[in-house]
Amino acid sequence: MGDNARPLAPASAMTGSPPPLVVYVHFIAALAALVIGAWQLARPKGTGSHKAIGWVWIALMMTVAISSLWIPRFLHFTWIHLFTLLTLVGIPRALWNIRHGDAAGHARAMKGLYIGGLIIAGAFTLAPGRLLGGWLWHGAWRVPY
Repeated sequence: MGDNARPLAPASAMTGSPPPLVVYVHFIAALAALVIGAWQLARPKGTGSHKAIGWVWIALMMTVAISSLWIPRFLHFTWIHLFTLLTLVGIPRALWNIRHGDAAGHARAMKGLYIGGLIIAGAFTLAPGRLLGGWLWHGAWRVPY
């Protein structure tokens, strides 16, 4: 190591403590929902596997929404929690649509949840000053000063 080289420290060194477990649950569920949702949107609709995978996706999205209620702390809402509301209202709406034969309404609701609840909300989490934004813009490992 040269004179200017410094040892690496975990990202938690940026805030002084690691994120709570709920952040990891939220992050992993969101990533899984992002991947499964993209796959689901590209597949044929109405099949048995579409329905089964759809229930997995719903469980993941509910995990994302409910876990967000503890981020940054329980029931401390910020503007990004509007996406939580979108999800908690949108999922029952999409299910109601399909159960009442409105496949087009179901498709619109699910696409809206995917785009709004995962793509747009996820993009906002990458902003500077947010945990994932810090990881992205400053690296998951940083050189302490």
